[in-house]
Amino acid sequence: MARVFSYLNGSTSLSTPLMCSSSSSFYRPMAVKMGQNQSYWASIETDIEAHLKKFISIRPPESVFEPMHYLTFATPKSTAPALCIAVCELLGGDRAQAMAAASAIHLMHVVSYTYQHMQTAMKPEPGPAIRLEFGPNADGIAPSKPLGPARKNSNKNLSLIEPELEKGIEHKFGPNIELQMRDAITSFAIELLTKALSPARNNTDKIMRVIVEVTRSFGSRGLLEGHYREIEWSRSGNQDEEVLEYMCKKKEGEIYACGAACGAILGDGSDEEVENLRNYGLYVGIIQGITKGVGRNYNKKRMEKRVEELRVLAMKELNTNFKGKKLMRQIASLVEESLS
Repeated sequence: MARVFSYLNGSTSLSTPLMCSSSSSFYRPMAVKMGQNQSYWASIETDIEAHLKKFISIRPPESVFEPMHYLTFATPKSTAPALCIAVCELLGGDRAQAMAAASAIHLMHVVSYTYQHMQTAMKPEPGPAIRLEFGPNADGIAPSKPLGPARKNSNKNLSLIEPELEKGIEHKFGPNIELQMRDAITSFAIELLTKALSPARNNTDKIMRVIVEVTRSFGSRGLLEGHYREIEWSRSGNQDEEVLEYMCKKKEGEIYACGAACGAILGDGSDEEVENLRNYGLYVGIIQGITKGVGRNYNKKRMEKRVEELRVLAMKELNTNFKGKKLMRQIASLVEESLS
């Protein structure tokens, strides 16, 4: 930690060598090892889980809520939801103000994880032929045209990208159920946010901004594009460093940026503070992707310099308006401990 805080005291030297884990799960949480910081982040995680358990219990219809409950709490956690709450508290807000947003971010993460992890349960054996039905001909007969064998999604490319996905969480429910749960959980995430609207708190505009942040970061301009680029990158031979960083930006980067920006919005941050913290989250997420996500098995020496640059950029954003603030050290710990 001293290396991060030496930067806060005026030094720009952050010389910790890059250490990449040899194993990874999708959105592997950052390890925060120091006692005070660990306790702080753990308390946020506990509160988010408790909040979600109030709304996602196993109840009728069990066919809906049992798989929703399982996926919500079995999915490996991201630190992005906790960052949302930490940033809100950094700016003087209380935990309750950001709890719905943090919970929604976790649920959207569950949707993304389920989408990618679901495919590993689908074996690549050929399935039955698909027949395309046309309207009846002049004789009143509806002919069909064979289109050849239908193949289930192969996990070959996924195993190249995320080997640990094959081990992932246990598939207690079939891919058809998991597919439907994605839609159910997405809708529930938005519902949680709308329930946070409170005339007493005068937070309507802020909640609407948060909804835009969350849907954008997980949509076609964010994580969804990251998934697509990831498949492209694996097929290209995994040699383009710019594509690698862009992929990490769209996957982990956008999600951490979303968490930080939502926390800043709900904590009544100024426009400048929101952007500072959004950028901080973005850099933290890219580092996460490079060191523990898809970039973890890339040329470590070649990526080390870039990781150091990203760490310096992250600390500059955090140091601009927040130096000396309470919780500054806890939030800064994500930059240091992400490499542990």
